[in-house]
Amino acid sequence: MADVKLSGVGKAYGEVKILRGVDLDIRDGEFMVFVGPSGCGKSTLLRTIAGLEDITEGTLSIGGRVVNDVPPAERGIAMVFQSYALYPHMNLFDNMAFGLKLAKVPPAEIERAVNSAAKVLHIDHLLQRLPKDLSGGQRQRVAIGRAIVRKPEVFLFDEPLSNLDTALRVKMRYEFAKLHDEFKTTMIYVTHDQVEAMTLADRIVVLQAGRIEQVGAPMELYEHPANLFVAGFIGSPAMNFLDAELLQASATEALVQVAGSGETLRCAVNASAARPGAAVKLGVRPEHLQAGGMDNALHTQVTFVEQLGSMTYAYCSHPALDEVLTCAVPGDHAIAAGSALPLHVPPAKAYLFDAQGRAFPRLPHRAPQQAATHAA
Repeated sequence: MADVKLSGVGKAYGEVKILRGVDLDIRDGEFMVFVGPSGCGKSTLLRTIAGLEDITEGTLSIGGRVVNDVPPAERGIAMVFQSYALYPHMNLFDNMAFGLKLAKVPPAEIERAVNSAAKVLHIDHLLQRLPKDLSGGQRQRVAIGRAIVRKPEVFLFDEPLSNLDTALRVKMRYEFAKLHDEFKTTMIYVTHDQVEAMTLADRIVVLQAGRIEQVGAPMELYEHPANLFVAGFIGSPAMNFLDAELLQASATEALVQVAGSGETLRCAVNASAARPGAAVKLGVRPEHLQAGGMDNALHTQVTFVEQLGSMTYAYCSHPALDEVLTCAVPGDHAIAAGSALPLHVPPAKAYLFDAQGRAFPRLPHRAPQQAATHAA
């Protein structure tokens, strides 16, 4: 196992900058996930760690050793790509053993390594089959097994589940989690799917335009996003944003007036650094809106309803929005398109962002105190 450290890492193709001053410490044995929109640089960042791309500036070290000029084969890493890249004419055993054979590993050791990895991945009964005889999930396990047998210090995964159907993706997420729990090896995983990120990661790196926007544990990013971008990217459905004006500000609460409607809402944030009259963005997650609540509420009209069984999504119009506002309620909640729907915004669940998109600090959540009970 090994830690991975990037200091001021940049990557450019001519005048086009892909990575911009990336500083990141990935801990020994950590499961780190890179997420971000297409073109944000997450795969390029992974490829620089692998040595498949040269960095333009900065320092990259693995296990305390600077590897800027070290070839991929000598970095102690193993990479699993989106495509399985299996040799179609070789059976599973030979696919998994191929790299070890090239490295002149003794046959007995190869057999032990392949059989051990295959057992962990539950493909030990398939070792004599060809790739064409396998399902997508089984092929991906072979690709992972080929990496495992090399006993790398760091595993790198580049969107390994994107070719699988939804049900298989869910199952493979579980397999990845078990794999990390068993091997305790440093794993770096790239995905555009935030569900994968929230499910698997010890910490998540959110990237935009080649820069790190925020690094943190999944629930830390969900509950305390640093800025508008992270708030809108983490969470599904995405957070609702409304233009507003700050009316009152203190260290414990902000009072805002929502644009276009005149509604005033309380937000449990530390707005002591802001001045009344400032333009702000109010953010509220669909799952935090409470249908039917009249206090501290947004007054909307339902335009479309999606009933998904356990959950219902109501898409609503509001004067502050050109697009719809999304509300998530339990599936048994009766909502009809065309109806008026007031939505209570719990002050403790409201988010507020300044004109530069920076989040106002939210107050620590305090569970309600229970009344003391006395024996008669």
